[in-house]
Amino acid sequence: MSKIALSESEWKARLDSETYYVCRESGTEPAFSGEYWDCHKEGVYHCKACSTPLFASDAKYDSGSGWPSFFKPIDASLLTLVDDDSHGMHRTEVRCGQCDSHLGHLFDDGPKPTGLRFCINSLALQLHEKSAASLKS
Repeated sequence: MSKIALSESEWKARLDSETYYVCRESGTEPAFSGEYWDCHKEGVYHCKACSTPLFASDAKYDSGSGWPSFFKPIDASLLTLVDDDSHGMHRTEVRCGQCDSHLGHLFDDGPKPTGLRFCINSLALQLHEKSAASLKS
């Protein structure tokens, strides 16, 4: 899969202003405000900017942080991890490996089996729900 490279004006045309702020300017939505922090629907969470599948709902859990949290990605090679020393602390930023959009941060305080917490902004995600037919099979 080839990387997606758009100009900032193309990203601004493609994304609404809140999504642009999070994905392209490394912003963060307020805790407990996003569409998916308390979502329990089954499906696959895709990058909202480029539609790359990133996290399955069966890896989602309630971390109490106010953001959607996952203990593993669908495929780690679809993510880029970047050292982030902003805000007077060291964190690991999580970016979409296809379009370089900021998704959130990775912490090592998650549940078993991985011990990881991918803390992801709802604004960076789009849930593709499983259909009723696929849930029956």
